[in-house]
Amino acid sequence: MKGLQLRGINKTYGNVKAVEDVSQEIHSGEFFTLLGPSGCGKTTLLRMIAGLELQDSGTIILEGEEITALPAIRRQINTVFQSYALFPHLNIFENVAFGLRSRKVPGPEVDKRVKKTLEMLELGQMTKRFPHQLSGGQNQRVALARALVNEPKVLLLDEPMSALDAKLRAQVQVELRRLQQKLGQTFILVTHDQDEALVVSDRIAVMKDGKIIQFGTPVEVYESPKNKFVAEFLGTANLIEGTYHDGQFHTELGIFELEKPPSWKKGLIAIRPEWIRISDTKPDKNGIRATVTEMIYRGTNLDLWLSPGPIRLRTSTYKNIQIGDQVWLDMAPKEIAVLNE
Repeated sequence: MKGLQLRGINKTYGNVKAVEDVSQEIHSGEFFTLLGPSGCGKTTLLRMIAGLELQDSGTIILEGEEITALPAIRRQINTVFQSYALFPHLNIFENVAFGLRSRKVPGPEVDKRVKKTLEMLELGQMTKRFPHQLSGGQNQRVALARALVNEPKVLLLDEPMSALDAKLRAQVQVELRRLQQKLGQTFILVTHDQDEALVVSDRIAVMKDGKIIQFGTPVEVYESPKNKFVAEFLGTANLIEGTYHDGQFHTELGIFELEKPPSWKKGLIAIRPEWIRISDTKPDKNGIRATVTEMIYRGTNLDLWLSPGPIRLRTSTYKNIQIGDQVWLDMAPKEIAVLNE
């Protein structure tokens, strides 16, 4: 199975380049996420994959077959939209069956496929209910069922969890990931939520200004960001500017040792708040003496801001620390990401 291939995809609206020269291969059976801020082109790209928008140039290939010119109805690709778009006058069974009935699928086959899909999504006892009688999470699963019952080769998800509250969204994210792994189907998600992308994805493509600027596994993108934008958008990062010479990185905070030498003489390093540790004694390498200037209690964690810097740190062990305390910060060379772009 060759999955989905995008080759040189471009889309312009007037003078605005919504998507610019995007080439990407999405493996069959993987959960792939397009992550980026509003206006970066991720939804436009998703709509072109679905056949709801026509690209200006480029090629789309699904499992070895070019589908660039095919209308949406013939692409074997289904989309779950942000609004769910359920029919309020139809019960859950008929909402899920609607697409099959439109395609003149025989009645017994419709019944079989709808029941199977609803049972899989734990909605088998709700077939006669209407959308207004369900919770947001249940309606989201109905929208998924309506798409999956058509047995698409690719399922597109256009920010389907953005309308849910934080606790329910976290629960649905895990359910969605579990469902995708169970089905083994290709899911492509569009989101601006970094935590959501990290939870559900096999790979993430970070987009900015119509381009994919970095892609990889959640671990690769989070721990080894290529540039300042990725470091700041995907999580929180302390960015430290300096110059590299004689095998050391020289900054206003002090001299750092890096695990991997950068390709530049002047640039940035990034350190995640949770990578910095508080030490009772001066560390052997990359130790900084700092003063706590601000703190926020977050239950399991404590967020600290320290000077000089400011440097942000997240700890779960030093709960008794106070504003004004002086501490040693330990920034191990292996925990420092070098930004090469």
